Amino acid sequence: MTTDEPLYRTELTFLLGLAYQLVIGEFLRRVEGYDDLRPMHGFVFQALRGTGLTSTELADRLGVTKQAAGQIVDDLEARGYVRREPHPEGGRRRLVVLTDKAQAHLVAAGQVLHGLEAELSQRLGRPEFAAMRHTLARLVRELAGPTLPPLRPLW
Repeated sequence: MTTDEPLYRTELTFLLGLAYQLVIGEFLRRVEGYDDLRPMHGFVFQALRGTGLTSTELADRLGVTKQAAGQIVDDLEARGYVRREPHPEGGRRRLVVLTDKAQAHLVAAGQVLHGLEAELSQRLGRPEFAAMRHTLARLVRELAGPTLPPLRPLW
């Protein structure tokens, strides 16, 4: 493959989107035991890591309505991946937190992603892979500035 190939002249947004789609697709083929989850759920799990969020905070983080966030939480709660707990500050608010089942998924998913990255690094060449990561990080920092936005699914 040479740099004369049309793919090398393709718009950056298309290349980034295609690369993301292909990496996520390969990840989904490799992760086992979580057929009931979709890539969107990974965004939810990442947002809830740590101490959790209220449904309103989750909606804001995901860029969806409160009703949509509530439906996502209801679905994941029914599947045993999240639970609602009283908010530590009291009141009527509830905190949505990950269950042990979700934590186990994050561990399994992390192992698969790290293995996939190691394989891609070997296939592309370690220096090239490191340079790509560095350049993408610079691009993100250049566009985002000092505060990174939350990673959101494109609905």
